Amino acid sequence: MHFLRTHSPKAGRSFGRAAMGTAAAAALALTLTACGGGDDDADGGGDGDTPFIGVILPDSASSDRWETADRKYLEAAFEAAGVDYDIQNAQGSREDFQTIADQMLTKGVNVLVTVNLDSGTGATVIEKARSQGVATIDYDRLTEGGGADYYVSFDNEQVGVLQGQGLVDCLEGVENPLIAELNGSPTDNNATLFKNGYDSVLDPLYEDGTFTKGPDEWVPDWDNAQGGTLFEQMLTDTGTEIDGVLAANDGLAHAVITVLERNSLNGTVPVTGQDATVQGLQNILLGDQCMTVYKAVEKEANAAAELAVALANGEKPETDASVVDPVSGDEVASVLLDPVAVTAHNIQAVVDDGYVDAAELCADDFAALCDEHGIG
Repeated sequence: MHFLRTHSPKAGRSFGRAAMGTAAAAALALTLTACGGGDDDADGGGDGDTPFIGVILPDSASSDRWETADRKYLEAAFEAAGVDYDIQNAQGSREDFQTIADQMLTKGVNVLVTVNLDSGTGATVIEKARSQGVATIDYDRLTEGGGADYYVSFDNEQVGVLQGQGLVDCLEGVENPLIAELNGSPTDNNATLFKNGYDSVLDPLYEDGTFTKGPDEWVPDWDNAQGGTLFEQMLTDTGTEIDGVLAANDGLAHAVITVLERNSLNGTVPVTGQDATVQGLQNILLGDQCMTVYKAVEKEANAAAELAVALANGEKPETDASVVDPVSGDEVASVLLDPVAVTAHNIQAVVDDGYVDAAELCADDFAALCDEHGIG
């Protein structure tokens, strides 16, 4: 099985950049083939003949996407492929993450797909799976030093580039704005890549005096409450003079907006986000959030499912992209998809893609705002 090109690797980079064409996206979605029964086998093991795939999601607090999008799309892909599967959520607990992995390995999964909570825990699980001859896929987050067989995600540095450029666009006309950066978890390789991306846009502006660099903090475990506390301190330390906020995802953006609202600054200080959550999109409609980044999770889930099914059937799929593990220096075969910047002008595209439900997005007080922007 050959995975169509999504990105071309570049020397010296942790990933390549090339747009994923419609044909490639369709291939990722359509190459899933029936392979037997497709029962969700959360309470037992596989039947011994049908491929059995285990998935561990990280939590449901840092972002709604894990339960509202990833689980749904992975289930649909596994059902379409006719395989047995077990999808569980560690709910932010490293101990539970390892326990779930042990249980899945005991039940006889052929492939283990994980979104690590940190690279140390993730690497321990991958090594245990490898010792039992179980193939592994890093889903969405690379496990540094883990040595997974494959990695499926988005061009995460490009996500940061879109965030940085989005903030620049939203601050057009503001003279020498003071910028606060609220980064994701320091233990998440994606958060590092996001920051590499937006700093590649913002650092030159800091250096030439166009922008002024303000507070810059990491948020442990993407915890929104801690993010809000950190931003409140940032606002206090700067005498409420912050002009723009690079918030690494929609959850942190909402925490920032809540603090800004208490200080009657919401809607006047641009705030970035990521994940195109309903809450994030609603904040954009309200004018409280500048932009978000949409990542087509269905394509990501389909790509991971296709890889997992192939591995479970004893195949060794080829990919046209790879990333370099920053700890081991090894190349990890990868499927990388392209993110899309979202503002009020193109929210409809996210609805059209089926990622959010217009009825939920446009409920109650948001109905008029949706009408205003042609969303429905």
